[in-house]
Amino acid sequence: MFQIDRRILAHFDFTLLALIAPFIYFSGSLIAEIHPALAHKHMIYVGVGAIAFSMALLLPIRGFLWFIPFAYWMGIIMLILVDFVGVSKLGAQRWLQLPFVNFTMQPSEFIKPAFILMLGYIISRNPPPIDGYKWKMFLKLSFFILLPFFLIAKEPDLGTALVLLLLGYGVLFVIGVYYKIWLTILASLLLAAPFLYTQLHDYQKQRISDFLSKKPSYHVQQSIIAIGSGGMTGKDKEEATQTQMKFLPIASSDFIFAYVVERFGFAGGAALIILYALLILHLFSINFLSEGDYLLRVVTLGISFLIFIYMGVNIAMTIGLAPVVGVPLPMFSYGGSSFVNFMILFGILENLLAFRFNFMYNTPRRKRRSSS
Repeated sequence: MFQIDRRILAHFDFTLLALIAPFIYFSGSLIAEIHPALAHKHMIYVGVGAIAFSMALLLPIRGFLWFIPFAYWMGIIMLILVDFVGVSKLGAQRWLQLPFVNFTMQPSEFIKPAFILMLGYIISRNPPPIDGYKWKMFLKLSFFILLPFFLIAKEPDLGTALVLLLLGYGVLFVIGVYYKIWLTILASLLLAAPFLYTQLHDYQKQRISDFLSKKPSYHVQQSIIAIGSGGMTGKDKEEATQTQMKFLPIASSDFIFAYVVERFGFAGGAALIILYALLILHLFSINFLSEGDYLLRVVTLGISFLIFIYMGVNIAMTIGLAPVVGVPLPMFSYGGSSFVNFMILFGILENLLAFRFNFMYNTPRRKRRSSS
């Protein structure tokens, strides 16, 4: 009979769950106010996310590290298949049709856990020297970062591709890379910026043009109106006319932060940002307290950068300080793939914390069996 060693609970991070719970509760409440039908689907996503979290928590990740490269390369193969047999929606070919069922999946979303684990797998086997990685190891790690970046950008899905790029190099920046390498890359990017701009798709150039123009796009205009109308303390549901009268587009997903401020004002928006800050700081504290366990450190850093990038870009987008790129507010916007992904990542993190002393494979019961 399967039993969980009680000692595991001593290393389970209950603070992490306490910080995640408010996002799940309040996002569900607000989505129900905006679109009751979507709230039912959102609850299904929460249930699937809880199952995914539990599965990731109980998988023997540290005992089967060889599976991490396999999962990464399976993700790469799916990204390649998108180019040949992918399903096209709204001019972008980003999905694969699942056989025998009428569902599609987006490989660019589901490669994120494997991507973070792959970086942790490589770094844990090649820890950085005191002055950071030199060119040889940096280029090796860059290969595993840039490969999914180019495949996803080709779909085209530049937003997700840039998230992975920033996440990967953000992790390397904290783990340690020789400073002259960063200076070289910065200088190269500045010189190559005009050429990189010419390689963008027309709609991507249009988003940049809309962002730089004096008058924001319709979506951003309505978002700013909703945020401004919230005042300091917000409005009742019935008085939040920007959202309830459908002036605010995509209010349950991309622009849900605007509805938060319309409902709860500046105080509510600030409280949500503070909650994100507490979650990110908690993750960084785990990183700095896990010296030597590079797999745990990379996973922790990867999740914290992912939350920070998504949150920063989404909020900046809703107030007109960034182009509209369709990046969700993490664990808050309506959408199954993003939410389930975060729950998988949190389950992996809890797994690495709970089983860091290898209790799963070294219990007294197993010792007796092995000696008999």
